[in-house]
Amino acid sequence: MNYIVLDLEWNQGNEQVEKQRKDIPFEIIEIGAVKMAGRPDGDWEIPADREGKKEPGEGGKPLSGDAPVAESFPEYDTFHEVIRPQVYHEMHWATKDILHMEMEDLEGGRPFPEVLESFLAWCEKPVGGPAAPLLRGEALECDHVGYMFATWGPQDLTELQRNMRYYQLPALGNGPIPFYDVQKLFSLAFEDRKSRRNLEYAVDFLQIPKENAFHRALDDAYYTARILERIRDPHILQKVSFDIFWLPRDKEEEIHIVFDDYAKYISREFKDKAALLTDKEVASTRCYLCCKNLKRKVKWFTPNGKHYYSLSLCSEHGYMKGKIRVKKGEGEGVYAVKTLKLISEEAAVELTRARERAGEIRKVKNRKKAKKSQ
Repeated sequence: MNYIVLDLEWNQGNEQVEKQRKDIPFEIIEIGAVKMAGRPDGDWEIPADREGKKEPGEGGKPLSGDAPVAESFPEYDTFHEVIRPQVYHEMHWATKDILHMEMEDLEGGRPFPEVLESFLAWCEKPVGGPAAPLLRGEALECDHVGYMFATWGPQDLTELQRNMRYYQLPALGNGPIPFYDVQKLFSLAFEDRKSRRNLEYAVDFLQIPKENAFHRALDDAYYTARILERIRDPHILQKVSFDIFWLPRDKEEEIHIVFDDYAKYISREFKDKAALLTDKEVASTRCYLCCKNLKRKVKWFTPNGKHYYSLSLCSEHGYMKGKIRVKKGEGEGVYAVKTLKLISEEAAVELTRARERAGEIRKVKNRKKAKKSQ
């Protein structure tokens, strides 16, 4: 399987000149990608430096760098093109400041639909012949395509698909798309599992040579690939993320996935929060190790109206914390991202106390509402 390390740059409406459109708030103006091949031994195949690739539409512009390509990384490819804008015709000041680009720099580019067609065809091409996927577990296989995306942070695939929808192009897949969020994986592998660092911080942390500037699509894709190359733990690489621009269309397409230390569920879209929270599958608490339906010790409660928590007890595996995040879909409805995780007895006690605090806060709010209505 190929791994496509993708980075996008985009422009947006300048309110003083061009109003920002809701259907395409960010117009993609540059695509950069590095193609890596997973090997049976778990090694990556990526460029050791950044020189000598193909022309745009056939693998991208040549990459800068003076060192020769190392013999240990002979099989890789790159893609890079700038895109001629069709929506916004003024460069937003923030885009200009970050990318050091002018609109004139984009005039030689092709329109987005043409570039995307070349890019997706390039993604499908194998690197050095057949390649086995990196060890990730059967549940994470991506059968409908011969490649898997990796990005720094979760936004690139969402904006890619939003641009595709604007141009009425076929979707990348049916429903959520699995990908590697390398920003998250970096935190899981090297830091506290919660922080989300910028790309340059991670490059400095791992002492990766800074051969080129940041904030250009191909440069950032290269640095992201270099970081991903250094993540070897199969337990970390199991933590695939999902882009949810397109939700599951029905119950059969909902996402159920079990990692080594928690389970995740992504629902279809519901018309409102009330319909979502009363759905049996959304509200269920099932032990992801023995698959038993568990009786809840603490029923679902919310401290803020967006996140809901519960506590269940498995007689075999212990306490399990449930968390539901209610999110707004691209349409008018909402969907749920539920995680189930085994926790310690101490953590279970703290969750019980959190439920009591939430109950007290709700009582206070209800008393205030009652006084106002009198």
